[in-house]
Amino acid sequence: MKRKRDMEKKSSEISSAIEELSLMVVVKPSAVAGNHEHHHDDDGAAASAQIPTKPFLSICHLVLQVLDKIGPTMAVLRQDIHQNIKRLELMHESNPSLNSNLVEILKSEVSKGISRKRCSCSKALVWLTRSLDFAMALLRSLAKDPNKSMEQVVEESYAATLTLWHGWISSAAFRVAIKLVPDSETFMNLLREKDETCEALKEKMQMLVSLLVPFLEDIHCILKVYNLDRLKST
Repeated sequence: MKRKRDMEKKSSEISSAIEELSLMVVVKPSAVAGNHEHHHDDDGAAASAQIPTKPFLSICHLVLQVLDKIGPTMAVLRQDIHQNIKRLELMHESNPSLNSNLVEILKSEVSKGISRKRCSCSKALVWLTRSLDFAMALLRSLAKDPNKSMEQVVEESYAATLTLWHGWISSAAFRVAIKLVPDSETFMNLLREKDETCEALKEKMQMLVSLLVPFLEDIHCILKVYNLDRLKST
């Protein structure tokens, strides 16, 4: 039965992510969005927000499977995403009731002064959010123009979401690896479910982007309140 479920997941990551997002209950930060300065009122707004840990990590797993289909180009990013997922999973498992809300994990680490440490869960959330930004930029671009060069799609998505935060070593490695991407048609075929048309896949990609991007924007607002939004790789 598990093997059957795994096989189904491999052919329907986008559908599964849409379903997960549709079921997710998120309490948004009521007064944070659009505020670029840090105020105590913002702390209260962010503290009242809720980002369910397990559903968020499930979405990360599904998006990771989508990026896997790009091939070895995503090896470094894939490893980074996987490590950050594991870090948050371990934190959640250490106390499932307390750590069921990612905002509570942020609050705890900020109060302890460890949110900016190399292996903090706060940094894991920052980088997972940015990785999801990259994936959504990629899917949005392909849904808009499936015939666009895959190399161009990946390069533009990377420039729009990750370049600013990566050091020169990561950026240089990415520029080399980008030459290994498959063509757009091959990638789209890998994403399609059995008997699914290209138009149907495009609609699903657009739906996933429309559901996930606002959620990511809420997370960015919360990270900004805790002064974690400008962290760069070291």
